[in-house]
Amino acid sequence: MVNGGTAADTASVQGDDGQRQAENDLIRGKIEINGLNKIYTSGKARFEALRDIDLTVEPNEFVTILGPSGCGKSTLLRIVAGLEDYSSGDVLLNGDPIIGPGADRGMVFQGYTLFPWLTVRENIEYGLKLKGVPTLSRRGLSSYYLKIIRLEPFASAYPKQLSGGMKQRVAIARALANRPKVLLMDEPFGALDAQTKIEMQEMLLDVWEKEKTTVLFITHDIEEAIFLSQRIIVMGANPGRILQEFQIDLPAQRTAEVREMPEFLRLKRELAQLLRHE
Repeated sequence: MVNGGTAADTASVQGDDGQRQAENDLIRGKIEINGLNKIYTSGKARFEALRDIDLTVEPNEFVTILGPSGCGKSTLLRIVAGLEDYSSGDVLLNGDPIIGPGADRGMVFQGYTLFPWLTVRENIEYGLKLKGVPTLSRRGLSSYYLKIIRLEPFASAYPKQLSGGMKQRVAIARALANRPKVLLMDEPFGALDAQTKIEMQEMLLDVWEKEKTTVLFITHDIEEAIFLSQRIIVMGANPGRILQEFQIDLPAQRTAEVREMPEFLRLKRELAQLLRHE
């Protein structure tokens, strides 16, 4: 078989589906950010990257932070990921302080971060293997994610054999395979061509609907933010701060036709005007 699956693997995947759905309520994450400030200092120089950030992302919510380059949105995401410290304030996940990286947060970057010497399946299973998950369980999970990212025929392929969009699908699957409470995404589709970006956005929403994972997404693309999100947080620069919040009142099923709806176009104009004055 191309993907290396077996009948036992298939049975494992089917058996896991119901349990995975039941576990969804247990793995959702709530992010709380209160009075967050981030200041960089070097000698006498001082740069205020983030000022008085207050933000709550509810369990299973898809929230996008939209803003121009240099507004601190990626810095904020890295703080939530535990990859960067902060100067003052509180950053909590399900009520617990975030003090460093953890398996409860999955991260997907703009750059391609797959291991080139591992196959697609092995990349997806990498974190599971490090955690000591048994081989059969790893195989069941990787088969499940290969299915939902629509790459089953490429399970045995290596990253060099994949397109940019396919690589990002694998990166998303690898992050989700570890069952994080929160998925953090830093402009993951920024390097893709326009058509592939649209396809990836639709695929991501399909995966999010299945997984029920809390998502905090970063972008400077207005259309992408509207199409993906339940809520948009707009940030301004110098210092990085929250300007305004937008609740997205669009159909839950985000088809291509949504991009032509009057509400979508109205939001696009309003967001563009807000960012233009920053």
